[in-house]
Amino acid sequence: VLPRALFAEKTRRIPIGYTAITWMNAQVTEAIQDVAQLGFHGFETFGNVLDEWESKGGLQSVLRKNRIPLIAAYCTVNLTDSSRRQEQVAKAIAWAKLIKKYKGRVFTLGPNQVDRSNFDFSSHKENIVSTLNEVSKAVSDQGITPVLHQHTGTCVETRDETYATLDAIDTRYLKFGPDVGQLTKGGADALKVVKDYLPLVQHMHLKDFDGKDEHLLGYCPLGKGKVDVPAILDLMTGRKIS
Repeated sequence: VLPRALFAEKTRRIPIGYTAITWMNAQVTEAIQDVAQLGFHGFETFGNVLDEWESKGGLQSVLRKNRIPLIAAYCTVNLTDSSRRQEQVAKAIAWAKLIKKYKGRVFTLGPNQVDRSNFDFSSHKENIVSTLNEVSKAVSDQGITPVLHQHTGTCVETRDETYATLDAIDTRYLKFGPDVGQLTKGGADALKVVKDYLPLVQHMHLKDFDGKDEHLLGYCPLGKGKVDVPAILDLMTGRKIS
């Protein structure tokens, strides 16, 4: 599944799963089947997809049939609108309960989209951190590990925003689930960010970025872009995560 060049010098034993962003949400059962057949160790979908499938009997049978576990769900939380905080906490608890139902472990917490052309992080930082702390405490209380997943186009995108947020959160509850491709696209040195916050890393989206193909949003096969994927894999080798 990963390019042979990444393993040319040594073998790294790291369980790697797949997130279902490649498929439309309506194709989640097909995604589970394909990911399992490709030999991945786990599967990640979205909180709203788990929610939608509850009325259809859930995804337990298709996960069991394909012998692949749900590891995480990507859950977008509004961090900038303080008037919606309690609504976001309630939504997060509901999603965390669904993740737990499927014996998943990780709540991949995605910040909300903002207009980056006029977004002022400093004016929103206090509310971002407060909402993260409240949501992550509520999710942790359900026995699920919440991880901050910085993302381009959101209220936590750049290197400085990522560092400022990670340095301010309550790390008893909230951990880090970096997207190394998104970090690179946002102008950061992904390897340095992972190194600097390695004790907090409990989940990761492993992507590469070269900025060339607009149809792929600048992303490219692992090992073909700017991300030092082998070095990041070395950091993760042997790490026990949630």
